[in-house]
Amino acid sequence: MATQKTWGGRFTGATDDRVESFTESIRFDQRLYREDILASQAHARMLAHAGLLSSDEAELIVATLNDIQGEIARGEFEYSIKLEDIHTHIEQALIQRLGDVGRKLHTGRSRNDQVITDVKLWTRFAIDVIDLRLLELQRSLFGNAERHHDLIIPGYTHFQRAQPVLASHYFLAYLEKYQRDRERLSDCRRRVNVLSLGTAALAGTSLPIDRAFVAQQLGFDGLAANSLDVSSDRDFVVEFVFDLSLIALHLAGWAEEWILWSTTEFNFLDLPDAFCTGSSIMPHKKNPDVLELIRGKSARVVASLQQLMLLIKGLPLAYNRDLQEDKEPLFDAFDTVSASLELAAALVRDTSFRHEAIASRIEDGYLDATTLMEYLVKEGVPLRTAHEAVGQLVRKCEDRKLRLIDLPAEVFDSIQMGLSAKVKSVLGVRNALAAFQSHGSTAPAEVEKQMLAWRQRLEAQ
Repeated sequence: MATQKTWGGRFTGATDDRVESFTESIRFDQRLYREDILASQAHARMLAHAGLLSSDEAELIVATLNDIQGEIARGEFEYSIKLEDIHTHIEQALIQRLGDVGRKLHTGRSRNDQVITDVKLWTRFAIDVIDLRLLELQRSLFGNAERHHDLIIPGYTHFQRAQPVLASHYFLAYLEKYQRDRERLSDCRRRVNVLSLGTAALAGTSLPIDRAFVAQQLGFDGLAANSLDVSSDRDFVVEFVFDLSLIALHLAGWAEEWILWSTTEFNFLDLPDAFCTGSSIMPHKKNPDVLELIRGKSARVVASLQQLMLLIKGLPLAYNRDLQEDKEPLFDAFDTVSASLELAAALVRDTSFRHEAIASRIEDGYLDATTLMEYLVKEGVPLRTAHEAVGQLVRKCEDRKLRLIDLPAEVFDSIQMGLSAKVKSVLGVRNALAAFQSHGSTAPAEVEKQMLAWRQRLEAQ
């Protein structure tokens, strides 16, 4: 392959080999080849539309780019660090085959707006992939909400048993988190889907190009308004990786929960063998390696975000070569989150919950204490007084190793005369659960409403 520089006219000497190695990006940006060819084909058609190429020239360029794409896809394309990046590789391959016709393709554009357009096309695709992965995870979570609809589990604050919740309410909580993630991605996609191509290096071009024509060809919703801004803009990359970071953190929190729930101490669930590994020395071990790696890999996603934020810190307008460093953290964050989501959806779908084991201990931990306090409030006891009284009852239970419902009648009547005759209706986990009323709570009727709403939402997608 020829190694002529696209910028070589100004220079008289060869580039130092060490500089060639230091500045190349073909190692990682070759994955943009589809986007580069797609954008170049749209650009060629626009040049013909604007009278800067003939129709025959444009279609010849489009066809030849298709041939080059096929070679790359089949692994038959030769790369060289002397050509720096995928954009130069494709252009030089075109020139080798078409001569002066190939040399016309770059008319009216710079590598600056070319690169950012390719990255936007790739990011748009990546957003859609992550959104589909999130949808699949939501469907897996909803499937568990349906399968374990009547299961009651302890809810936790400070990782101490707090109040009872329906397992379906628990799964719906994660559907809400991942829905917010999807909405953030949708909002990010709106800002991504603005065409940069045609703003050239930083000031625009004096040639009669038609940027709206290209936008229509590539499915962009609008045109970037300021050419100077375009050359320096990586906001959309940072925003997308921020969204990926939050998804990774949501996955890490869930993974931590299920790692603990799979222990002998909790014994809430049985992870599928296909998502676990064993020990090289302890034959009884079943280790939750996939969950641990999902938790651990969140760190590299957040690190990618930090890298990007530091990359753009203090960069002056317009383009600076520093921005070449945006792609590796972008690609790595996407690859990591995409793989994590795919595994999470399958793991959620195939994990079994130990209903009997959970039920055998569900009355432990005074999960009905808050409901008892609120019952006293309904009976006219000031909240702080009721809070203190129930706290004292819990202390008595701890001393006697009893549940609240097992306390003698006189203990309840000492708080309020006749309380012992009424209190049995709110004590115990099932009674406590039935007492909830507020919108969005774990009340069975409220959960059923949310289940119906989510079923309709997921079926519509």
